[in-house]
Amino acid sequence: MISAGKLDRTIRIERAHRVVGAAGQESVAWTAVATVRAELLQADAVEVAGPHGVTSTDSLAFRLRYLAGITPADRVVYDGRTFNIRSVKEIGRRRALELACEGRPNG
Repeated sequence: MISAGKLDRTIRIERAHRVVGAAGQESVAWTAVATVRAELLQADAVEVAGPHGVTSTDSLAFRLRYLAGITPADRVVYDGRTFNIRSVKEIGRRRALELACEGRPNG
């Protein structure tokens, strides 16, 4: 079981929905699935050399109480920044989730 004292961060999990505008154009809207307390397990910054130079990526891992239906298609908003969920790992039998997330330093 997760100790409530370790859940010292607040994260919002969002899911993408396709929206059709009045003119028929499609766009993506993100809506909140849940706002939960979480434990920040890891926070790293990694620089990767690519075809357009060196880019930086922030990598975070969160542990939270089990929440059904969370997938890598969702995203996490933490501390005003948005992170893509890279993987979702179930801990125990529906006891907790670990979310590995990544995002750009200012995005």
